[in-house]
Amino acid sequence: MDYGRGDEKVWVYGALRVRDGQEVTFTAPSRNTVGYLKLLTLLEAANPDGELNLISDNLSSHTSGPIQEWLGLHPRVHPVPLPTGACWLNLQEGWWRLFRREAFAGQSFADANEIELATRVATEHLNARAKPWVWGRPPPPHRQLRRSFVYRL
Repeated sequence: MDYGRGDEKVWVYGALRVRDGQEVTFTAPSRNTVGYLKLLTLLEAANPDGELNLISDNLSSHTSGPIQEWLGLHPRVHPVPLPTGACWLNLQEGWWRLFRREAFAGQSFADANEIELATRVATEHLNARAKPWVWGRPPPPHRQLRRSFVYRL
């Protein structure tokens, strides 16, 4: 399966925990409420303590009836929708760039099982070397002067 718009599609769902850089991913045959419910369940299991603030885009499946029911039963999970056209605010987008390079760059897949395997392996590799995510760039390193001029009076 190559990247394209054919009949057979595989979606990769994922969520990034920014405090330590760990990611939860899985594949699904469609991008719908059922897949998002599975993601929410996996996130709750991966983060058993404390409040969860989930930053996500504005898909209709993220606000559907079953999702609202699930959120009502899990009060520690708080969805935070991104403003339209501001995906760059979501740190997950930077992680997706690394993930696509690790899992899919230069690959051609025979079926959905191979995509699922590539997703699992890439997630394990990236989680093994994960670091906390910080929005923005680090400050540039201090430049050392090549020459030092000293003037004496």
